[in-house]
Amino acid sequence: MSKFYTRKGDDGTTGTLGKIRLPKYHPRIEAIGTLDETTASLGLARALSHSPEVDAILTKVQRDIYILMAEVAAMPENAEKFRSIGASHVEWLEEKTDLLSKKVEMPKEFILPGETQGDGALSVARTVTRRAERRVAELLDNEELENKELLRYLNRLSSLCFVLELVENQFEGKEVKMVK
Repeated sequence: MSKFYTRKGDDGTTGTLGKIRLPKYHPRIEAIGTLDETTASLGLARALSHSPEVDAILTKVQRDIYILMAEVAAMPENAEKFRSIGASHVEWLEEKTDLLSKKVEMPKEFILPGETQGDGALSVARTVTRRAERRVAELLDNEELENKELLRYLNRLSSLCFVLELVENQFEGKEVKMVK
């Protein structure tokens, strides 16, 4: 029976998709960890949402995030092998966001998340996605990553999560509360 641990990280390093190990606090590992949090928060949102549209969309997005994580984990010697997120992924997010935004009213002010469990979870997913976006932006600025579509993807995903919050509230028959 295989074990659920390797002990390789006991020295404070973690493996990459390449030949080197990096300190667990390295910006690349921080980005991968934040992307992992992103997909976990999307999973929670999917589990707590009642709208069938939310489930289908977030399932695809979670799969995309794992592909994105592999690209971030790839080292320069094999980065091209793992490059999969492209303009078509960003366009898909834009199409879904545009389609859903026609079904809901755009709030004129900031909203207070939490009218439903699904709405609250989607709000958390949106903010975690924003943090992942900042971590990937740092790697791009430091020229540790090359694919700018990763940043565009995360930017659009946070917008989609916001629209999904509105969709979830509408599906549940709840009106959003404004900050004012």
